Amino acid sequence: MPDKHLSTQFDSELNAVSSRVMELGGLVESQIRQAIYALSQFNGEAADQVAEIENRVNAMEVEIDRELSSIIARRQPTARDLRLLIAISKTIANLERVGDEAARIARTVQRLVNSGVSSRMRLPVNDLAYESELAVAQLRKALDAFARLDVDRAVEVLKADDLIDQEFEGLLRKLITFMMEDPRTISSSIDLVFVAKAIERVGDHAKNLAEQIIYIVKGTDVRHSSVGTVETMVR
Repeated sequence: MPDKHLSTQFDSELNAVSSRVMELGGLVESQIRQAIYALSQFNGEAADQVAEIENRVNAMEVEIDRELSSIIARRQPTARDLRLLIAISKTIANLERVGDEAARIARTVQRLVNSGVSSRMRLPVNDLAYESELAVAQLRKALDAFARLDVDRAVEVLKADDLIDQEFEGLLRKLITFMMEDPRTISSSIDLVFVAKAIERVGDHAKNLAEQIIYIVKGTDVRHSSVGTVETMVR
């Protein structure tokens, strides 16, 4: 009976920390959306709000990490429970890095606004917004897979990763063309290259989350494996 009681408490703690991860994921997603909104509108005030969210993201990461350390110390979990806690630790680190990318985009927006660039300048901002939608969709799908511990959905995230990479490469070519055609856009275009790379990194972090979900459920490390190999490994 006492063992069952302890098991129920442990399950409750795992559910609580998993819910906190989802909360952190939602906060990070809103941060990315705010950063892209700031970019599309060349709005310095909206960019400032991203920094405010960043502080909340960082604080939440520290809190969840502290909770994980406490659970591991008190419960000494094994097997799948230990895999879950290790994966959660890596997951919150990836989510915090997504927040870092959002903050990087916001700082770029502030730099562009301060340099006098306006939304009327001929720059592929809409393309960046499309790339960000792909990345945010990947992040949301990865978080949904985490909530359900759904391996099939996690594999879908891995399959879609190439789309963001292709969009980034297309944007890079377009920005190079802008710089060649109008040297006045060189400085702004270089800034946008870094924005595009930041968005691409969001997609990479979503992929990392998906790999952690597979590790939790299957106990298999699929990092650095091709999608075809992963599909074979999880069957």
